[in-house]
Amino acid sequence: MTDDRAAYACALAGLPAMGPRRLATLLDQHDPEGAWQVAVEGGARSLRDALAPGDAEADVLARTWAAHGTVVDPRATLARHAAAGVQVLLRDDPAYPDALRTDIEPPAVLFVRGDLSCIDGPRVAIVGTRRCTGTGAGLARELGRDLAATGVAVVSGLALGIDGAAHRGVLDQRALQTDAARPVAVVGSGLDIVYPARHADLWATVGEEGLLLSEAPLGVRPEPWRFPARNRIIAALADVVVVVESHAKGGSLHTVNEAERRDRPVLAAPGSVRSPAAEGTNQLLADGCHPVRDSGDVLVALGLTPAARRGPVERRRPPDAAGEAVLEAFDWEPATFEHLAVRTGIALVELAVAVERLASDGWVTADGGWYERVTTA
Repeated sequence: MTDDRAAYACALAGLPAMGPRRLATLLDQHDPEGAWQVAVEGGARSLRDALAPGDAEADVLARTWAAHGTVVDPRATLARHAAAGVQVLLRDDPAYPDALRTDIEPPAVLFVRGDLSCIDGPRVAIVGTRRCTGTGAGLARELGRDLAATGVAVVSGLALGIDGAAHRGVLDQRALQTDAARPVAVVGSGLDIVYPARHADLWATVGEEGLLLSEAPLGVRPEPWRFPARNRIIAALADVVVVVESHAKGGSLHTVNEAERRDRPVLAAPGSVRSPAAEGTNQLLADGCHPVRDSGDVLVALGLTPAARRGPVERRRPPDAAGEAVLEAFDWEPATFEHLAVRTGIALVELAVAVERLASDGWVTADGGWYERVTTA
């Protein structure tokens, strides 16, 4: 692909409200330079003819894009991406991933940081709620770790909660095993706009050790509509989709819908019927999805044979007798201090000391007066 084609495609993708369908429609009809001319120079009539029938915003877009066309230099835009280490790929570029090229709704332009060979082998998407429980985060991290150990790439969206936990599990394993599979992330903003901000370190590490993908050029903010669009790419890359926790109307269920459109198997982790974070996943199970208990279930869904594996090395300080009693009282459900007092019968002062020690040693987490047991520190 010539630099000019990439430059105009890159500039097109950065126009305001240039969603995936509009961009694909323009590039299906014109080469990138011609599409740019239609978008920023053609006027409302040409744009109405070029966009999908019934696009009610064509007149407004024509004015907006014409204004941007006077200040955007496509070649300078491409140079900025090259300087940031970001590849710009169109669907006909030889480097464009086949897993997306053959999809029912492939990104017309793909922005890449990292090594595309990360997606050459089997891939599993691990998704779930941002407002996850400690148990859910622990399971996601365990799945990420164990799948990476077997050479299965974990795809996720770098969001808070389940997504981030899964990728941290991958990185845990890579710290121990140099040939572990590398993380793959699909994000809903430009590759220079870290969202959420608290995942800046995770974002940077995934980009260095694995692969970051987006259909948004540099500088694009994470607008709400970009996340459902991002989810279709996650589903397209996945051979299997695993939902660890989801609220009844969680965004991860959109990924499930996209997986079903592509005939991808969907697995769901069972959760407490009393936990709002498990309401969506429990409904998926009721609807017929297979349950996931550990990485072995995922490997079976991939058609792979689960390998015997050792559990992770436990580095936390072992709890004393009081701590053991408190951990047993949780039964992997969130609990208040009062719940623990009733269940254990331990004197309040001794219980407070035990809970504080468990928290400092990484056995439990605290959030708003609730405590929860976690699988790993």
